[in-house]
Amino acid sequence: MSDVVDSDELLRRIRRGRDLAAEEERVWLERAQSLTATDPDRAREATERALTFQVVAGVLTEIVAPGSHAVEAGGTETAGVSHIT
Repeated sequence: MSDVVDSDELLRRIRRGRDLAAEEERVWLERAQSLTATDPDRAREATERALTFQVVAGVLTEIVAPGSHAVEAGGTETAGVSHIT
């Protein structure tokens, strides 16, 4: 990872990562839905994984388009992190 990349390539990589995270979120949500009736523990784990990918996609979206990912009420504000506009 010692290659020097320009800003356009960095932006492409971030967007690819965001798109991959969104796809993985979708896959894990589908898996959670299919496991809900038969294996609640694995369904819960799949939901947690989907949430993780959702957060990653949200962070990458915020990097690409600051301010486009809305801060939810009671979210990071209560954790001591302020949303700066």
